[in-house]
Amino acid sequence: MRRQTEGVLNGPKTSGTLTDELKREFTEGQALVRWFDRYPGFPLVLKPMTEEDFVAWCDEDITAEFKDGEVIVFSPVSVRHSDIVRFVSVLLGLYVEEQGLGVVLGPEIQVRLRPGLRRVPDVMFISKDRADIVRENHIEGAPDLVVEVVSSDSLERDWREKYYEYQEAGVKEYWVIDPGAKVMAVYRLEQGRYERIKPEEGIYRSKAVPGFWLKPEWLWQKPLPRVLDIAREMGII
Repeated sequence: MRRQTEGVLNGPKTSGTLTDELKREFTEGQALVRWFDRYPGFPLVLKPMTEEDFVAWCDEDITAEFKDGEVIVFSPVSVRHSDIVRFVSVLLGLYVEEQGLGVVLGPEIQVRLRPGLRRVPDVMFISKDRADIVRENHIEGAPDLVVEVVSSDSLERDWREKYYEYQEAGVKEYWVIDPGAKVMAVYRLEQGRYERIKPEEGIYRSKAVPGFWLKPEWLWQKPLPRVLDIAREMGII
């Protein structure tokens, strides 16, 4: 995910309340355009707002998260970020569908980890045994697997803040992919705490998605390898 800073429309380090007028502007998309034109790469943080108001306000045209009254609206991601998210999502989705394991979603679906905390993971997997947490407009509870792709300006957030949130919520596996550093980390929930898993001969193997594996080296290639070629290498198709 991307860098966060506080503000309404005055500047990256200011703060303010969400007025009715601003709500109307956001509904029409005007305020978002004004903000991201003026401060490209800076998400807009709005406060305060109740979770009920946030759900009523946030629609499919806005990518936003909610944490204890604070609303974070994100700017568009980079092409590289989008490519890696698509690669992982499609590859994982092909495997999960072929094996009949559940569903792969992202990157625009909200997850309600607890009352007052809604995140938007880049990629997530929910097993078929837990299909009841999939609601019409969000996921109610912890996915089995969450994948976040780190941007150069979101290191603290993805490596630390979400790490603890996903651990506390009970996400079985958390994958962090950092293209800038060419680092991938896999954390597995063991007795309520995350343990970092080491790759085996350059391969990460998932327990949350039984039988699925991934080579980090694929993610650092430019351009990325073709998903179908990798799916054949993995024996998915």
